[in-house]
Amino acid sequence: MSIQIYILGKLAEENSYPYKLKKLLSDPIPIDKFTGISESKLYYHFDKLADKGYIKVVETIKEENRPDKNVYQITDQGREELKKRIYQTFENANEMNEMYIALSYIKHVKVDKVLAILEQKIEKQRQAWETYLSFDLEIDEQSEAYWSVKFIQEHAYSRAQHNGEWLEKLIIHIKALA
Repeated sequence: MSIQIYILGKLAEENSYPYKLKKLLSDPIPIDKFTGISESKLYYHFDKLADKGYIKVVETIKEENRPDKNVYQITDQGREELKKRIYQTFENANEMNEMYIALSYIKHVKVDKVLAILEQKIEKQRQAWETYLSFDLEIDEQSEAYWSVKFIQEHAYSRAQHNGEWLEKLIIHIKALA
């Protein structure tokens, strides 16, 4: 779950609290607008992560006329979970945007392992391209099905090609970081 990767990733860098992380989502890019991550969702996931022992409260800040702020810290178990979830995200993502949050915290994992995962994805994309190209459906151009079949075929091929191109760009970028 990307919201939990975000929380664990931020806490791997410094202790924090939910409201501060919500504010960080909007700077410099308003990621919260694209992801639908709200302050209440952050609090919910902080609680879930704490229940599992991935994070813990290390300080409570009391301010006059304001609710108490619990400052959290990632645990060793949480650091391992962060790595696991980053790898899972790269493995399970079908679209590039599903990798955005994991990409933000790639420094917490072995880059070579991520590259291997992405290279496998590219190979699957190449196989998909070949599959789409191998379809040679003989459909009468006057039939009702012709337009929809051609549209689906062209879209599927274009999408597979586009995803493959972005995966290749991502691999080049990650290799430059390593």
